[in-house]
Amino acid sequence: MNGRRILVTGGTGFVGSHLVEELVKRGARVVVPYRSLDPQSYFVTRGLEKKVILANGDVTDRRRIADIVTKYEIEDIFHLAAQPIVDTAYYNPVETITTNVLGTTHILDAALNSGTVRRIIITSSDKAYGKSSETYTEDSPLLGDHPYEASKAAGDMVTKAYVKTYGAPVVTVRFGNIYGGGDLNMSRIIPGIMNAALTHETLHLRSDGTFMRDYVYVGDVVSAYVFLEDHVDEIKGEVFNVASDTNISVLDLIKRAQKILRISVPHQIDNNQKNEIPYQHLNWSKIAGLGWKPAYSLEKGLKETYKWYKKSSMFLSFRPNRESIKHKE
Repeated sequence: MNGRRILVTGGTGFVGSHLVEELVKRGARVVVPYRSLDPQSYFVTRGLEKKVILANGDVTDRRRIADIVTKYEIEDIFHLAAQPIVDTAYYNPVETITTNVLGTTHILDAALNSGTVRRIIITSSDKAYGKSSETYTEDSPLLGDHPYEASKAAGDMVTKAYVKTYGAPVVTVRFGNIYGGGDLNMSRIIPGIMNAALTHETLHLRSDGTFMRDYVYVGDVVSAYVFLEDHVDEIKGEVFNVASDTNISVLDLIKRAQKILRISVPHQIDNNQKNEIPYQHLNWSKIAGLGWKPAYSLEKGLKETYKWYKKSSMFLSFRPNRESIKHKE
């Protein structure tokens, strides 16, 4: 990757900043579109804004994205930019669909017309599968019926169309629930657990606590991105699930965190969720067959995550009102 010109959309976000950090370490020339920079973000606190090319722009702006891809003669694209919050999608479906569907279309179109882009990784989600089954392979139908799930499924179908129609050099990756240091969204369950442990405030759960999810550490997500990017020439057009062997309920996750980290997590079951998926697990044997596997157990991942939140608690001065939080589980 040394010297390669790489665009990372969503590069200032939680997962994107970890990916950008790894690409910079490998000597890539990284371009990151952005709208604003959060001084408390992992991206800024790690000084990444000084190590990349920042280009003001948004994936919903088709012309601007095309200009950025052309100006910097981008060779590789990691498309992570999205509206990722289930509850936000429920209350603001137009923004979600515009970002997740049109944003993906704009990236694919800019790449196709650039003449320089050779590899594209499109980020999707396990939520694209909807709730038609419990365990999903890459061949499972995309049946998302909630605004967020539907937007991810639609983005996947647009990607498939660009592959089938234009031969776009794309690999799509669908992740389970990602966690790790740098996630400032306290509406997600693991940041919520960390916040409750450090502040002793009550963690409010929007489900009954039995919902089952995969949990994959952000370091493993980054390694999967880089692994797939290295293999695009061989696997273009393919879709890959990425998860871990950790598939547990919300209440079991809290119990495990308390035991592993030796912390207390005060919590309360509100059970006021809307249209949530009760059980979901990704079969990731396809990417395993290529030679990738996660390096982080839940114990190792939680310890690394807690270490970051504990160290960063001084600048994480905001403490959301727990009564108003609905956790993404």
